[in-house]
Amino acid sequence: MSKFLNLTLGAILLATPALAGDLGIGRPALPEEVAAWNIEVRPDGLGLPAGSGDALVGEEIFAEKCAACHGDFAEGVDNWPKLAGGMNTLNHDDPLKTVGSYWPHLSTVWDYVNRSMPFGNAQSLTPDEVYAITAYMLYSNDLIADDFVLSDENLASFELPNAGGFFIDDRDVSEYPQFSQPACMENCKDEVKITMHASVLDVTPNDPNDGAAATPVAEPAADPETKAEAAPAEAPATEVAAADPALIAAGAVVYKKCAACHKVGEGAKNATGPLLNGIVNSVAATVDGYKFSASMIEAGAAGLTWDTATLSAFLEKPKNVVPKTKMTFAGLKKAEDRDAVIAYLATFGQ
Repeated sequence: MSKFLNLTLGAILLATPALAGDLGIGRPALPEEVAAWNIEVRPDGLGLPAGSGDALVGEEIFAEKCAACHGDFAEGVDNWPKLAGGMNTLNHDDPLKTVGSYWPHLSTVWDYVNRSMPFGNAQSLTPDEVYAITAYMLYSNDLIADDFVLSDENLASFELPNAGGFFIDDRDVSEYPQFSQPACMENCKDEVKITMHASVLDVTPNDPNDGAAATPVAEPAADPETKAEAAPAEAPATEVAAADPALIAAGAVVYKKCAACHKVGEGAKNATGPLLNGIVNSVAATVDGYKFSASMIEAGAAGLTWDTATLSAFLEKPKNVVPKTKMTFAGLKKAEDRDAVIAYLATFGQ
């Protein structure tokens, strides 16, 4: 018992911050380490890095890195957010809240793009690219001319149309006293009415197949020998058909990272990205009805085929295979994740 107490006391002493310095544990954070974490930008411009960009440059960057989700003109794709339009709709029953119609501070736009975009590859943009993209969003909302140069020197002084539409949060004074009283438990209200449905707020997905990709496949792929006989003679040898159910099930889980853009299964349709039924061993850019990037079309015309090796390389780093692909996902770094996803995709025929 005494030995246990001594060990416990020792652990407590080691964990005491006051003794850490004497024991040589840890060190003060370096200024550059603090700066790497401290990337917030305030409405008054504090935190903005030096840089600049205009809408003309921003349009090119936006087309490459943002348009797959937000549209070429920031009009939104499917249920991905619209970033332009909606002026004078805030008093409507179904207002369109965009950067131009709703957001109060341009610094918030810059900060959000810098922190979180593009989807799947956050914080990969340079400051100049973020300034240019932000300028393009202003241009898309008819707030600047295309040659207006947005920079750290003028961003904080730029006022968005709805800057005066917000007020200080005073709920600690105006609401807290009301809701800190004892709760009413019976006969509290004469009548309860439903006044709004989620569909009106445009937060309910319209695609009935949205969840299809996340459903694990109960059966493995077709028998390896049968599939080998049916495969085209020129198709590369593959072990996908022999994948076991556990690998396919693991692929269904990993595929959830892809399902927001790519649909699979019965009734699947093109979304932000093309549907992937029959993708394994198919020629690139041949999915009907999907608008591929010019570089992907060129790659398909040159004979790029999605065999397992090429798919694995593309899933690891898309732009290493097709440099100007519209796909902004950063990639799956683990080989076992890529193998599992390919095995899962191989279960979906045309």
